[in-house]
This record gives sequence, structure tokens and C-alpha cells, in this order.
Amino acid sequence: MPYSWIQTEATEPRQELHLWPHQSLRPGGFVLFIGVTLALVLLPLLPVLGTALLWGLLPFMALAVGGVWFAIHRSRRAAQILEILTLTDSRAQLVRHNPGGNVQQWDCNRHWAQLLMHEADGPVPHYVTLRGGGREVEIGAFLSEDERVALYDELSRRLHRPAA
Repeated sequence: MPYSWIQTEATEPRQELHLWPHQSLRPGGFVLFIGVTLALVLLPLLPVLGTALLWGLLPFMALAVGGVWFAIHRSRRAAQILEILTLTDSRAQLVRHNPGGNVQQWDCNRHWAQLLMHEADGPVPHYVTLRGGGREVEIGAFLSEDERVALYDELSRRLHRPAA
């Protein structure tokens, strides 16, 4: 699951939930994929080595490999999201770090925080939100449907018990 709980005892006991989107392609796999793609794209150029046709085809092959690199790189950057839910004895705080570098925050009294699951009427099935402090915010919308259900179950058990 692309989330983990961290228990800390700094000034007061607290629990932190870190959530991030699943990324199946690691940096080493990305390099390997681009290398294999380049080799496979260049393979048909072997018969035209030493001819003028090579120079006519080469820019299109480079454009194809560059397009694949750009698309995968952009997709990986868009998935660099981190949500941190901090539960102390008195507060619930959600901080979302977006890919562009901006940060969104939500904070409320833990006693009044409500955990809601919108099974069918959200943007995704089993849409999980937190309500409190006059606002309703999403949590873990980038997770798979099964992961959102498991997250809801875990949060419902932990939200209204002491952080210790």
C-alpha cells in the first residue's frame, strides 16, 4: 500500500499518516525502458547505414524516442504528491504537497473531525473525505479503489481514539 503510519513522541504523542501515489516505474526502470526503446527503434535503421536515407529517417526516430521520454517523465512528475495527516490528542491536520510545489492545508479539532466515504457520488468510487473546521477535504483520491476502502477502515479506527 502506498501509505504508512508513523508514531512520534515529540512534545505530545501524535500519529502521522503519509500517503503517496503508487509509481510502478522506478528511476532505474525508466532508464532501462528508454534504452531498450532506443535500441528497438534504431534496429530498423541498420540496413540503411551509410545511405542518405538514414539522415531522412533519423530525426523521426529521435522524435519518437524523445516523445516517449517526455510523456513518461511528465507523468512521473505529475504523480509526485505527498499527503500527511497528523493526529494529535486535540488536532487533526492534513497537509498536501502538490507536484507544482504548492502546499494545501486543512486543520480542525480532532473531536469534531468527521470521516466520510462517498461510495458512488464522488469523482472516484469510494471517495474518502474529512470534514471539520467548516471545510471538507479529500484524502487519498489517487489511491486505488481497494486502497481507499482500506484507508477508510484504518482512519475510522484511529481518528477518534487517543494519539498515544
